[in-house]
Amino acid sequence: LFHAEVPSGPGSVAQVRECASTLVAFAKQSGCTVLLIGHVTKEGGIAGPKVLEHLVDTVLYFEGDHSSRFRLIRAFKNRYGTVNEIGVFAMTEDGLREVSNPSSMFLSQGREAGPGSVVFALQEATRPLLVEVQALVTSSSSIGMPRRMSAGFDHNRMSLLIAIMEKRLGLNLQGEDIFVNIAGGLKVSEPAVDMGIAAAIAGSFRNLSVDPHTVMIGEVGLTGEVRSVIQLEARLTEVERLGFKRCVVPHSVKEDKLLNKNSSLRLIPVKTLSEAFDAVF
Repeated sequence: LFHAEVPSGPGSVAQVRECASTLVAFAKQSGCTVLLIGHVTKEGGIAGPKVLEHLVDTVLYFEGDHSSRFRLIRAFKNRYGTVNEIGVFAMTEDGLREVSNPSSMFLSQGREAGPGSVVFALQEATRPLLVEVQALVTSSSSIGMPRRMSAGFDHNRMSLLIAIMEKRLGLNLQGEDIFVNIAGGLKVSEPAVDMGIAAAIAGSFRNLSVDPHTVMIGEVGLTGEVRSVIQLEARLTEVERLGFKRCVVPHSVKEDKLLNKNSSLRLIPVKTLSEAFDAVF
């Protein structure tokens, strides 16, 4: 796409800005919804130093693992709604189809209790999702340089949780190789997943399983305390809807305000990470 009145070549910053400005003006005058598909370079940046992102009302990124049939459409900018909102779709022979129960794609079918596997509740903007994290802890073969790898979770945050468990719980993880993977190819960043990540690592290290009907929600502080999280009620509603029986939550939760009298979900409030481990192992 290029503008004939702009002397520079197609794809240049001036061309991208002028074409986008013309289409934005058309959208405002006509009331039509206009979708602009920007060129993405190998480094992941939009051509024309992201000038499209500054001109439009909403920026959508199309994400997904090439080995998976599931795709995510994520809003990174939204002038008239929440950011980080996601739409979950499955690629079929007839094209993209919406996934009515997104949590199912991130949970193993017919889950069985296994060391290092924990389910936590993630909040993506207004959409709660239940996601499974898997951890593997094994004795390191390299002296003094254990391997620490994470897929879908911040590596620095994982190192911080390991340090907290070593200092506050006395777990000797210094000589262990530790691998953490978020099932389904999802990338998580909010602090509410801390307790689930820590429990997965501790479970694999101790070779102990967490009840597959248990979900863990909570941020872990540097002193080992479990801190409250936002939008907890929406998360618990999703947990109960999918048939889980227990949920480990921060101690500040008021159970009578979150669940109705007929709820089958049992809340286990904990103050520290040590109490959380005592409740699930």
